Amino acid sequence: MLYAILGDIHSNFNALEVVLEEIKKAGVDGILSVGDIVGYGAEPSLCIQTIRGVNGTVVAGNHDYGAVNKTDIEYFNPEAREAVLWTSRQLSQEENLYLSGLPLVIEKDNMTLVHGSLHLPELFAYIHTFYDAELCFRGLKNEVCFVGHTHVPVAIVRDGTIKAIGDPEVNLSALGGFPRAIVNVGSVGQPRDRNPKACYVLYDTEKKLVRFKRVEYDIAAASAKIIKAGLPTFNAERIRWGI
Repeated sequence: MLYAILGDIHSNFNALEVVLEEIKKAGVDGILSVGDIVGYGAEPSLCIQTIRGVNGTVVAGNHDYGAVNKTDIEYFNPEAREAVLWTSRQLSQEENLYLSGLPLVIEKDNMTLVHGSLHLPELFAYIHTFYDAELCFRGLKNEVCFVGHTHVPVAIVRDGTIKAIGDPEVNLSALGGFPRAIVNVGSVGQPRDRNPKACYVLYDTEKKLVRFKRVEYDIAAASAKIIKAGLPTFNAERIRWGI
């Protein structure tokens, strides 16, 4: 099976539209999302409707829950908090119910999806260090766990030791022993690895091959929409620089 795994769309429809066009060309068997459909950007409803339209399998992100008052937004940075409050005012009742009903963890086809970490997923912890990764690995029952939240694409592999692999392709079957992996799929709508191109992953479950994909999109248009909506200027600037 070939899956497309994406996340951290953050209401950036310009990026999402282009990514989905590329995914369609790849002929995937399913689309999975590690959450944060909304937040930061200017088109939350359109992004929700689009993901629902492609029958995406989705877990909740902290911005998704924040927009429907299911997680505390006091710890959000000021720009994120302002955008979440704005987003909550844009959502229809149906969209509100959809975000409210998203699960924190999904297991599918020997894969696990979670937004932050399997260690207390309701707290939306970040995986920044190998210790953070170890806590997540302890809860991982499947071969691979797909995450988002940091907006930085990377594969963290445990095959006796824990190591990070930043290559554009990672073949898990070529690693020794019985490796398990945590794969951060990067961000569609707000990358933070100083590469502003939209990012997502293709995963072949038979070959156990992870491929990180980057796609150019109309960043200027997405940025202009953020400004027009009256959202924080920094939200518009950071997508230009990938920070």
